[in-house]
Amino acid sequence: MRSLFITATGTNVGKTYTTVKLIEALASKGYSVGVYKPIETGVLDNTPLDATILLETCKKVNANFKDLQPSDITAYTYPLPAAPFCADTEHTIEIHKIIEKYEALSKLCDILIVEGAGGLMVPITKEYMMINLIKELNLKTLLVTPSRLGCINDTILSILALNTFTIDFEWCVNVYEDKESFTEVTQPYYDAVFPEWWHVEEGLEPFISSNWL
Repeated sequence: MRSLFITATGTNVGKTYTTVKLIEALASKGYSVGVYKPIETGVLDNTPLDATILLETCKKVNANFKDLQPSDITAYTYPLPAAPFCADTEHTIEIHKIIEKYEALSKLCDILIVEGAGGLMVPITKEYMMINLIKELNLKTLLVTPSRLGCINDTILSILALNTFTIDFEWCVNVYEDKESFTEVTQPYYDAVFPEWWHVEEGLEPFISSNWL
């Protein structure tokens, strides 16, 4: 069983969108794909929206997930839309429980896609960040970056963090904000410094081929 961790430069960048695309693309290649959303905040009426979207997509391609509920693919959910440490006002998060659920879901698929919350340096506990979870699970990581003005800085800082933690990763751009200006405001730098950069809509197939086929 292999796994992939989906992270981003921050919130509302496109992790869930990218994860859905990956589930569909990997399933089309014949893989049994699973999904895990360890922590979701901003959950109202006990309905984790991201986990629900991910699970519904997964149910279409993996019978082992057919009878699961969103709560089965999450370890912790909180109503406050904030970093897990802040949303977890009673300090209930235990890292070993996150890892135990990861191990359980891993048994239901060939490839388990794990979607993080927020960005790399989002605190899960006072001392433990999202990047620490990636490192502990020792997962290949896909960093999703935005296309809006200012994303160059965010992208480079995230790449620096991943390199500092010696995490195996690739990165891509979710082109959905500032589309009209992206090719002029941001893309010239990426073309010059990162000529192999790719975006979600066109790069997933080569990414899958280079990592799993």
